[in-house]
Amino acid sequence: MIDRPLWKQRLAAAWSKVPLVWLAGVRRVGKTVLAKELGDAEFLNCDLPAEAARLADPEAFFRAVSKPLVILDEVHQLPDPSRVLKIATDAFPELKILATGSSTLAATRKFRDTLTGRKRSVVLEPVLVEELPAFGIQDLKVRLLHGGLPPALLSAAPDWEFYAEWLDSYFARDVQELFRVEKRNAFLLLVELILRQSGGLAEITSLAKHAGVSRPTVMSWLEVLQATHAVRLLRPFSGGGRRELLARPKIYGFDTGFICHARGWDRLRPEDCGQLWEHLVLDTLLSIPLPRLHFWRDESGREIDFVIPQTRSRVDALETKWNADAFEADNLAHFRESYQHGRNLVIAPNITKPYTRRIKNLEIEFLPVEQLRPTLTNRP
Repeated sequence: MIDRPLWKQRLAAAWSKVPLVWLAGVRRVGKTVLAKELGDAEFLNCDLPAEAARLADPEAFFRAVSKPLVILDEVHQLPDPSRVLKIATDAFPELKILATGSSTLAATRKFRDTLTGRKRSVVLEPVLVEELPAFGIQDLKVRLLHGGLPPALLSAAPDWEFYAEWLDSYFARDVQELFRVEKRNAFLLLVELILRQSGGLAEITSLAKHAGVSRPTVMSWLEVLQATHAVRLLRPFSGGGRRELLARPKIYGFDTGFICHARGWDRLRPEDCGQLWEHLVLDTLLSIPLPRLHFWRDESGREIDFVIPQTRSRVDALETKWNADAFEADNLAHFRESYQHGRNLVIAPNITKPYTRRIKNLEIEFLPVEQLRPTLTNRP
């Protein structure tokens, strides 16, 4: 087993506030393995009929539990999971409950009660850069090419059958079963198109045309992809600046290995690494988590990779570079003409220690990605 203390800390922080934690994340990201590492717990795999049957009378089950933690793995497989979780949290508040699933808790019709006020959600991201030493990975390009799902990351070489099998299983178990999507080929074609274009602006009309479905269908399927954590949408930031992009979000695939698979990449060029590195930084940002996360772009195409509003007047700007020496501050200078206050951050893999430079009259902090979490969680 590989210890993942960051995620254990996230779960512990959530349990300090509420009795129920919903651990979500894509299939094969490591939810079950993490759950089994939590120590003294009553573990039920709800995918197994015999184990699910133990919850036929939830009140009797929870009354008989002698351990402090109950783990309900794949809880959405139960006939009425929201009833089980509601009884657990209302009648047995002294118990800690961990429920796992691939989608957001309220994503399917099975969850009639979203348990507002009783739960916190933690989304397990693909293996983060700061976790790579624990997985025995020294070469960052391995993480970029293989992706961050542990079975793929730890394979000797990219296994294209793994990605194809995963997509088939994802559609059957997380999409068709839970959301009743029937057009398998069109849906998976949409996923492939998104992975190929990952990191760019969402082109809904183009996606609909090439997937052979209507624009409303694409919008509906994007909601499914977000609910199952297969796609991330970042909304543009606008605080009243001139000529800003206001409507079109950026769209990211969930994992660099699947992006490489969709693009047919079996090796990485330097220009490929820069695009994929942006995705890894996004993984870290999503794992912190932050109240709000955006990007910024104006009508001239000037762009800031990530924008993090802190207060009404303070906005942090974050740029990603594969090589910190190639950073140019033109876009950042244009951004700061409208938003004067906030930190300017550059994250690159060839930065080993934090340092500060003054460029275009801006103070810019250059950080390794491992310093991003403490930098943003210990804000001045």
